[in-house]
Formats: sequence, C-alpha cells, structure tokens
Amino acid sequence: MKFSIERATLLRAVSQAQSVVERRNTIPILANVLIEAEGDTVSFRATDLDIEVVDRANAMVERAGATTVSAVTLHEIVRKLPDGALVTLADDPTNGRLTVQAGRSTFQLATLPKEDFPVMSTTEYGANFSCAAPVLRRLFDKSKFAISTEETRYYLNGVYFHVAESEGGQVLRAVATDGHRLARIDADLPGGAQSMPGVIVPRKTVGEMRKLLDDDDAQIAVSVSETKIRFATPEITLTSKVIDGTFPDYARVIPLNNTRRMEVDAADFAKAVDRVATVSSERSRAVKMALDEDRLVLSVNAPDAGNAEEELAVAYGDERLEIGFNAKYLLEIASQVDRENAVFMFSSPGEPTLMREGNDTSAIYVVMPMRV
Repeated sequence: MKFSIERATLLRAVSQAQSVVERRNTIPILANVLIEAEGDTVSFRATDLDIEVVDRANAMVERAGATTVSAVTLHEIVRKLPDGALVTLADDPTNGRLTVQAGRSTFQLATLPKEDFPVMSTTEYGANFSCAAPVLRRLFDKSKFAISTEETRYYLNGVYFHVAESEGGQVLRAVATDGHRLARIDADLPGGAQSMPGVIVPRKTVGEMRKLLDDDDAQIAVSVSETKIRFATPEITLTSKVIDGTFPDYARVIPLNNTRRMEVDAADFAKAVDRVATVSSERSRAVKMALDEDRLVLSVNAPDAGNAEEELAVAYGDERLEIGFNAKYLLEIASQVDRENAVFMFSSPGEPTLMREGNDTSAIYVVMPMRV
C-alpha cells in the first residue's frame, strides 16, 4: 500500500478515528486504526467494539492495500507536521512497518495485520431516514447535559431517541435525565422515521456524533435498529451499539399543573446565578430564589465562606414563593435558552419546576428543587 494525501485532509480523518480509540486497551489491535487504500479513496476505520467510525478521504493511491497502525501515534505525527505538507504513507508488509514521509521528516511505525482488526457486523436497519445536521445538533446538544453519570443506572447513561406523540402529531424526540433534571427536545418527524424503534444513544456516541453535525448544509443519513444506530455523511460513517435497557416513563415527572409563572431574561439570570454561587465552596450548594411581584432575589448562604444576594427584575404576578435549587443545574438549564427570555413554571417549594423558552414547548426542562 502506498498513497499521498494532504496533511489537513489526513489530520481531519485521523483525529476522528483516534478519538474513538480507548486510551487503555488490553487488546492491542483496538489501539490501531485500519487504513485501507483503493481507487482514489483511503478509509480510516477505528473501533472500541461499541462504536465504529469510518472516515473516507481522497488521496493519490499508487498501490492499493491495507494495514493497521497506532491511531494516537499517527495523529500526533500528522498534527505536528507543517501546514500544507503532502504526506506519503507506504506499508512494507515484510518488516511490519508503515513509513510516514513529509518533506524532510520520515517516521517508521509498527503495524499489526489487518486480518486481526475487528469490523462491526452489519445489521438490517428497521428505519432509514435523512435529517438536516442543525436539527440533529439541536436535539442532542440541548439534551445531553442531563445524561446521568451514575453507572448503576446504566439505562440513563445516554439520550433516549424516539418517535413520540405530541399535540400536533408525531415528533422526533430526544430525552435525557439523571433523576434531578430532565431535558425533552422535539423536532419535526422526518419522512421514513415513523417505524423507528426507540433507542438509548450512549454518551460517548453523542459526543462523537457531534463532530458530524458542524456543517449546517449537511444532510445526515440516520439508520436505526433495535441494537444499533448509524449516522452517515458522504465522508464519515459512525455506527454504534445502543444501550440495552428500558428508559423510564419520563412523562410522569413532567409537571402539567404548575401555574406560577416567572419570565426572566435568560442571560441576566444565568450571570446572576453564577455570581451568587461564587461564595459557595461547592457548586452543588443551593441557591435560594425568593419571588415577589415582579422581583426575584437570588441568595446563597454558606456558613464557612459567607453569603451573597442579588436582585433581578422579572415578570411575576403570583403569591410569594421561596424555592431552592442546585446552582449548577440552574446554570446548565439557563444556558440552553436560545431566545431572550426563559419562562419558569412553579408549583410549590417541594415540587418539580418546569422551564421553557417563551411559549415554545418543543424544548422543555424539568429541575427538582432542593431544601434551603
């Protein structure tokens, strides 16, 4: 195998591959990227046995062939090469080495046989549809902050991606929760998605998939089965196993009868929460919200560090309310608001609070209060 490729093109392909590879591996081949050259295309394939990414790039291929080499080492070499360099990769199977050459730099890297590289089995996908990159980006970006990190509740360690019924008919929905806060994001249902099974997309997959979604004009081909999900562009295909578990009935925790309504400038609110939370030694310390007519007082009382208080003008016309929240949760939810104003719907100091953007119900958030 021998081919030449632009450094920028090679770096983009190898960086996606090396991010999938697990740093600590008991199986040496899993630390490698499988490089396959044929025609005028080179593909770079990496896997951790749960996720597989294949990145394709155009190259001048002199000799077709395939080999595997350390993904992290190759990425570091390419990253340190000068911009605009033409990189030549040549495999010598007789001595088990891959030569990487650019200008006056030459590297020889150890290889492992391509036959040992595990390729994820292909699956019959029950649903295939196409979705614009900004739509998928919104669904996953706005929900992923609420993914649980608690390994014992493994079924919460991802985003529940499914078709749901809403007031206007069926929608494509992403939901994440860790038991303390919940995010539920809706988008119009693309054609072909009606038969999609509900799947829990793992946290790592959500992070890797995000790299496919930066191009606003891209259309992402999505394929879903009971056990796998695949996101593909012409250059990159990301295939992942889904979490084998049942996502809880999230509808039960979304409050429907919260009548106390507060509207506040989302950016001002987030900055004020951030400021008063400074005096708490831990970010999880409760922030107290005291609501009166058109007035909100945020306060933190940390006996070992001090206390803080800040007043904000809000739109609120209900009876007085005092309620406490984890400062970190409030900040994360407020930072999801794209519009100017955030609307909070309260019931009582012990009941979950709902937050949305204006009257838009396509993105709603629920946060559990704390005792203060």
